[in-house]
Amino acid sequence: MEPHLPLGRFVIRLNPNNVPAILSGIEKAYHALMPNHPFQYSFKEDLNRRNYEKEMKWKQIIEFGALLSIFISCIGLFGFAMLVTEKRTKEIGIRKVLGASTFRIAKLISLDFIKLVFISFLIAVPLGWYAIHIWLQNFAYRISISWWGFGISGILALTIALFTVGFLAIKASLTNPVESLKTK
Repeated sequence: MEPHLPLGRFVIRLNPNNVPAILSGIEKAYHALMPNHPFQYSFKEDLNRRNYEKEMKWKQIIEFGALLSIFISCIGLFGFAMLVTEKRTKEIGIRKVLGASTFRIAKLISLDFIKLVFISFLIAVPLGWYAIHIWLQNFAYRISISWWGFGISGILALTIALFTVGFLAIKASLTNPVESLKTK
């Protein structure tokens, strides 16, 4: 019997191999001691699950919001990259005529976006760390915030940005320089 629990409440550890038989035996022993009271039980696992339902719902909301944010960001980044490559069409054509390789032109266009992703990463990391730190204060048992989680997210953001911009950069560098110099 637990001293901090009200009278008549017990915490019992069960062997998970034969739960129904064990519960039946406990119920018989309980009714032998207290025949006028109903036998009630609950599993700690179920209580813990109910206590953390709110966090699980928030997790789903945050995951959906993050995926939606990434998708919208990629669309915006794609549009911005399209605008930049359109404005630099003649420059790309001239560089192609002067012998620049496809890789070099793609690198030239992508480098500006890599700088923007890096700057946004430097701004987001302290804000994210602070938000996680404040959120974890609500829990009795806390995990430590490790740096590698932020590193992986930075690498992932950079990879997504490179795929988004790289497609347009390679497409622009593969166009015929004569066609790009003809346009206004």
